[in-house]
Amino acid sequence: MATTNENPALTSPYVLGFDIGGTKTALVLGTLDAQIIRRIEFPTPVTEPFEQAIEMIGTSALEFLESCQSDGLPAPQSIGVAVGGPLDIERGILFAPPHLPRWGQAPLKQRLVERFGLPVFVEHDGNAGALAEFYCGAGRGVWNLIFLTMGTGLGAGIIVNGAIYHGATDAAGEVGHIRLAEDGPVEYGKAGSWEAFCSGAGIVKLARWRYPEIWGPEVTTHQIVGRALSGDPPAVELIREVGSWLGRGLALLVDIFNPDLIVLGTLGVVLGDLLLDPAREIIQQEALPRSAAACRVVPAQLGSALGDVACLTPAIEAHRHGRLVLAAHPQP
Repeated sequence: MATTNENPALTSPYVLGFDIGGTKTALVLGTLDAQIIRRIEFPTPVTEPFEQAIEMIGTSALEFLESCQSDGLPAPQSIGVAVGGPLDIERGILFAPPHLPRWGQAPLKQRLVERFGLPVFVEHDGNAGALAEFYCGAGRGVWNLIFLTMGTGLGAGIIVNGAIYHGATDAAGEVGHIRLAEDGPVEYGKAGSWEAFCSGAGIVKLARWRYPEIWGPEVTTHQIVGRALSGDPPAVELIREVGSWLGRGLALLVDIFNPDLIVLGTLGVVLGDLLLDPAREIIQQEALPRSAAACRVVPAQLGSALGDVACLTPAIEAHRHGRLVLAAHPQP
């Protein structure tokens, strides 16, 4: 599978992808063989209640499709959605997602079906990212893989023996809720949660909690990351601490799941070894030696294209498993 292509003559059926995050939403026109044809992004309307927000996102999607079709691109045959949980995957219902605090219980799939009249397939963004790397990135040829989103929030996708593990209530992978410390900044409604130490939102809270004399109330994740990458000592120290907390959580996953590979999303891609080296050190100290030796920890190979491919994977998976049948089109 490829990740980028501007050739409108591709014959694989087209998919409209929604990558809905706590900071931005991307709309992607792609194919069932993971070719990205066109994309746009805009800030997610997080201050709006769900019904108003999905109306705004839907309007943007319709305008995006009109622009694509005016340029001669085919209409999509299905919709894929990647979004953070908690989530009923089959029904496409969100349950008070912490990164979208005004959404409450949100019938996301139903609203998109009503708006577009297409088959809609929703997946947890952690699972979608895991599938994207499994098919197109660092996970090719690997059968046991864990992916961490490391964006605004912290979620995971877990692939066991080549298949996504959803759990009894589709809640597998909500690793941000794990408590790593009795005290600490609060994310996911819990002081000392893994998300409070190792997410975009959590890094800001950790900076203010740990070093209030350095990091004021207006500091952003982007500023902290930029200063760390430029070698600013307080920022580097903070990111190394984040890496240590990351390693503590990863050591638990290594011991429990014994994966071949752990792939890190947004912050892992941007910060690279500055974040990953302290995490790897902690894994070697705390995880079972044979399990730690068998597991590589790497940034997402898809890089900035990860979210775009990920939001296509719910439709790709549905097609692969016979839940999306498009007999008039060639198989991907």
